[in-house]
Amino acid sequence: EILRLYMNAIILAAGMSSRLRPITSDKPKCMLKLFNETLLERQIKIFRNHNINDITIVTGYRSEVIDISNVNYVKNENYATTNINESLFCALEPSNGPVLVTYSDIVFEQKIIQQMLEITDGIRLAVDLDWKKHYQNRTMHTLSEAENVLVENGRILQIRKNIPKSSQNQQIGEFLGIMTLSSEHVKILLDRYSYLKNNHIGTFHNSSSLSNAYITDMLQEIINYGINVDPVFTQGRWCEIDTPEDLKNAEKLINKLQS
Repeated sequence: EILRLYMNAIILAAGMSSRLRPITSDKPKCMLKLFNETLLERQIKIFRNHNINDITIVTGYRSEVIDISNVNYVKNENYATTNINESLFCALEPSNGPVLVTYSDIVFEQKIIQQMLEITDGIRLAVDLDWKKHYQNRTMHTLSEAENVLVENGRILQIRKNIPKSSQNQQIGEFLGIMTLSSEHVKILLDRYSYLKNNHIGTFHNSSSLSNAYITDMLQEIINYGINVDPVFTQGRWCEIDTPEDLKNAEKLINKLQS
């Protein structure tokens, strides 16, 4: 329990959320309200319930609209030309304790964070094995856009969008956009990123370049480099918000969580 007091959190909220325009024309997605609470406020409340009070928000698009108090802000000045991995490294720095990282456009129940905090060594990703059901009512966001993980013997071998098939002893899940990093693994990521920044040219895993990379590309890099990345098979309910249809689904989910 002592460790938890020193845990800090990074919420990635720099993206331009163009699929939700016009409702995101004047604000970033994380400031959309569901039942009088923004997506950001909802996440922060859950973190604080778990004694995580050192919270950094990485802003970018419409950063001036984000006005949460008692949090730290870091801006990805190049948000328009870079991707979410770049936003992570704007905020990631050496730490004394574990770090929790979340995408800002997800709604999840508190029990998922509880599960993530049970063991905080290594690199651990929240993974949903029963993920396909989320796509039954998502015509605007297809199955092939899910950030999938391929798991074998409790280890993640592959992480990218659209992993279509697995062999008998493997499982395919969806990465929720929630991960924990031990302080030692924060350092491993920082070292690797700094090396790549200085040496890498051209495409990077499934992205056109390092600066355009997703976090999944960076995680694949780390896996290929021989570092274990482990799944936490979460039991709780969650959803991601990318389209107007997703917003409606999120409202239904919150209704269920509140009832």
